[in-house]
Amino acid sequence: MNCLYFAASAGASGDMILGALLDLGVPRAQFLKKMAELRLPVDIRIRSVQRAGLRGLKVDVRVKKGQESPPRHWSDVETLIRKSPFSDTVKANSLAVFGTLFKAEAKVHGEKFQTVHLHEAGADDALVDVIGSSYLAEALGVSRVFCSPLNVGSGWVKTSHGILPVPPPAVAEILKGAPVYSAWVEQELVTPTGAAILSAWAEAFISFPETSYSRIGCGAGSRDFEALPNVLRVFYGEEKEFRSEKKVYQIEANLDDSSPQVLAFFQEKALELGALDAFLTPVTMKRGRLGTKLTLLADAAKMDELIEAVFRETSSIGVRFFPVERRVLQRDIRKVRVSGEAIGVKVATLGRSEVNVQPEFSDCLRVAEKKGLPVKKIIQLALIEYLKETGKKT
Repeated sequence: MNCLYFAASAGASGDMILGALLDLGVPRAQFLKKMAELRLPVDIRIRSVQRAGLRGLKVDVRVKKGQESPPRHWSDVETLIRKSPFSDTVKANSLAVFGTLFKAEAKVHGEKFQTVHLHEAGADDALVDVIGSSYLAEALGVSRVFCSPLNVGSGWVKTSHGILPVPPPAVAEILKGAPVYSAWVEQELVTPTGAAILSAWAEAFISFPETSYSRIGCGAGSRDFEALPNVLRVFYGEEKEFRSEKKVYQIEANLDDSSPQVLAFFQEKALELGALDAFLTPVTMKRGRLGTKLTLLADAAKMDELIEAVFRETSSIGVRFFPVERRVLQRDIRKVRVSGEAIGVKVATLGRSEVNVQPEFSDCLRVAEKKGLPVKKIIQLALIEYLKETGKKT
């Protein structure tokens, strides 16, 4: 399974992403031929440049003089992409990016999705950046995309809407929930197009994942900074079967005056609120009191909500929390039928090998109650049915 990891310590723009992907080895002639099929009034120039001592591939998309397209609405962009001579995957990935852009622009300008129009992002060069990047990702056989935390820069930037703070409102809206920071340069480092591509494609914004990479692409930005190389690197390779997930937080509270009923209720509620795990551990507290340690695992985005729930629903007056690393196997849900009823089977894989196969208990319980059979019998039948369908032997 091939994956990409974008290292965005100098930010990201549409042309930097395009240059980085093209630098991974797709023939330039092949790329230019496909872009010509869009029939846009643009000239595409590809060249190698230096940015603070590092080589990068710079892709310049110039709209031909006198042939500038008017600002486009969503319907214009959608029609152009759907009628383009690209695969359904390229079209879907491109539409996802532009959908992200239009939603952000509509929100920050207080307009409707269908009526808002894009200036910079809706121009012909942005179409080349987005569709071209989607095409290159497909040509490279990419299945998964990850990205580092984003350096958004600082200061002010001149746009068609006037002078705006960095990150511009549309970029700030797109990157909600993503880890960002500002360092080294007082310039706009992440553009709306760059933010939309990474937001739409990346499964997670994490530190360098556990991969075995074989190629590195380097896309160059327009400006040459003294403080850092204005390049976006992308690492291409095969994802390891057992990889580090993004950091999660462990939330703990010791309780000696909450009833078992309240704790059992809150354990289920925490999972409903988005906790990745919730469990209770018997502990001996100060003065020999018997108590319970409540432990939750959560993404950073859910941490505040869960801590508030602990205070609201339990007797705790204080919690502790800290980041932890975790590793998970690739998991998929397959469907089998037992006595005419659908049952999910969770399959965990390590590389290409299945290491754990477990029928979903809630499905098995539902079928057992409906058919009047022991639940353990339904579990056995579901497992047998899965092995039969996949041709595996017990």
